[in-house]
Amino acid sequence: MALSNVRRKPMLRFLAAGALALAAQLAVAQAASAETTVERITKRGELVCGVSQGSAGLSIADSQGRWTGLDADLCRALAAAVLGDAGKVRYVPLSSQQRFPALQSGEIDVLNRNTTITSGRDAGLGIVSAGIVFYDGQGFLVPRRLNVKSARELDGAQVCVQPGTVNEQNLVDYFRKNKLAYRPVVIENLVELEQAFYAGRCDVYLSDVSTLAASRAARAGKPDDFVILPERINKSPLGPFVRQDDPQWIAIVRWTVNGLVAAEELGVTSRNVDQQDKSQDAQVRRLLGLDPGVGKSFGLRETWLRDVIRAVGNYGEIWDRNLGPATPLKLERGLNALWTQGGLLYSPPFQ
Repeated sequence: MALSNVRRKPMLRFLAAGALALAAQLAVAQAASAETTVERITKRGELVCGVSQGSAGLSIADSQGRWTGLDADLCRALAAAVLGDAGKVRYVPLSSQQRFPALQSGEIDVLNRNTTITSGRDAGLGIVSAGIVFYDGQGFLVPRRLNVKSARELDGAQVCVQPGTVNEQNLVDYFRKNKLAYRPVVIENLVELEQAFYAGRCDVYLSDVSTLAASRAARAGKPDDFVILPERINKSPLGPFVRQDDPQWIAIVRWTVNGLVAAEELGVTSRNVDQQDKSQDAQVRRLLGLDPGVGKSFGLRETWLRDVIRAVGNYGEIWDRNLGPATPLKLERGLNALWTQGGLLYSPPFQ
């Protein structure tokens, strides 16, 4: 019995030490998890932003590693909101398979990667969408020489489409609903499909409008010879995603997006934002922190949205710079226009 007790004591001491070490590790983990996203960003000195591996107009890096695009500009806007400096962003290119695990694990602070908002993603992945920045949807790219103004004029057209995709099913549904005939040109490989379209083997290329615009800019010998028709045959709203565990950060991301839209509604631009100090418009004064309160409610500086707009402009400026008629993508605003101009965009009130 005495020998057994002697052997037991070192074992008990070992187990006790292990328990203390485990408790210390748990305490550190709990402290880290208790730290807010804004606190982590501030301590780190940069925003870590998940983006695509290269999508023209949304997020793409040039040969010098400079990122441009609507999604990339939203990363810069969030850095300006939290840190007061739009340049303090570390971009993390992610594939479609990598994007959600990177967000769930905390590798990135926010996912701005042309990601469609769906009920399943909001409900089942521990993440949540925080605003809509681009109302995308499947559309039709056609040669301008066809002189077609609407998809309802495509009766009898040859349509390039990938087999077994949502695109293919939506194509069937749209043409059946509108009592139109068509001849599918089914090509599985995307590169070969685009080559076939631009070579004239089919009259129509069906895909998401952002994909069509990027394809036209990059692969059409003469991009102006092709036009995207106005119809959208499904809904694909794109926006930023964050983790569900930080209400403050969710609100900051969502209201940064709203602030970009509100600035356009109110006529506040990167060029005139510093000339608004004497504005008598109550909405402008609240937006820019001239009348304090909004910034404090988010745990930010009162000038946070002024810093954002100064750095990246309002939503319209971002669109024009990355996607608009003066860019290679040549996209009209369409659904992404303000509600006063026939689009879907408007901001809830800042008050």
